[in-house]
Amino acid sequence: MAKYLLLALVTVPFLELYLLVGIGRHLGLLPTLALVVAMGLIGASLARREGLRVVRRWQEAMAQGRPPEEGILSGALVLLAGLLLVLPGILTDVVGLVLLVPAVRRRVAARMRASLERGMRNGSVRVSSYGWGGFRGPGLREAAPTSRLPGEVDAEFTEEKPGR
Repeated sequence: MAKYLLLALVTVPFLELYLLVGIGRHLGLLPTLALVVAMGLIGASLARREGLRVVRRWQEAMAQGRPPEEGILSGALVLLAGLLLVLPGILTDVVGLVLLVPAVRRRVAARMRASLERGMRNGSVRVSSYGWGGFRGPGLREAAPTSRLPGEVDAEFTEEKPGR
């Protein structure tokens, strides 16, 4: 996963620059700059509206006592779309706009969920939770112990100063 992220961080800026130069040659400097600024403003507005819609649907579902239809991944994808739309560039704007389409976002979230579940089953993805030392308020309960790999142990280390 890290190698794909690194690859994207290296190649996407070059692709964006290539596209901007090509569009700039075809349209001119000012129209290209206007296009990038307009896409950022429109995208930020759409991301805000879509994010508020997701939150509103979550609240309605919770008020009716049923689980929200759109999960955490969908909300995270709206956040990612907003970030991509604010970044200058044509490629990131297109990906951000596509992620704001609810049908596309649901499909991407379903694929991400399936990938996470597969990774958790085969052990390549592990989920850990950290609590606040024994505090358990109303409605909170202690988490079940996590599964351990063979030979895995919990350990705490302290450093002792010489001469003690």
